[in-house]
Amino acid sequence: MDSDDDKFCFGYDAFRRTCPSHAVLEMLASKWVYLVVCALRRGRLRNGELARRLEGITPKMLTQTLRILERDGLVHREIFPVIPPRVEYELTELGQNLAGLLSQIRSWSEEHVPDIMQARAQAAAANDGDRAA
Repeated sequence: MDSDDDKFCFGYDAFRRTCPSHAVLEMLASKWVYLVVCALRRGRLRNGELARRLEGITPKMLTQTLRILERDGLVHREIFPVIPPRVEYELTELGQNLAGLLSQIRSWSEEHVPDIMQARAQAAAANDGDRAA
């Protein structure tokens, strides 16, 4: 008997390679999409504020990520008619909904960093032992 997780959700099946949900999952798999959505969860931010919050993101990658999120209806961009132009980004209702899920993943990852690091160290030690043998 199928579990609820195995049933089609709204007619889509992520396990089928032709399903449009693959494009959504691919977008969500980007670490920058994840981090931008989490950063915007607390409210509106300007491009420079996001860049400072997201250590290591290039200006090009930030721009690309914001465009993807705007295209997919997760982020709203507001341009203020001032000189110099001011642009602010905020999550849409859909983006806020996603941010709740991503925050749970972030909390889980931060809580379990020691477990993962320990498992990696054990795997590396076992791999080194296999090479020595």
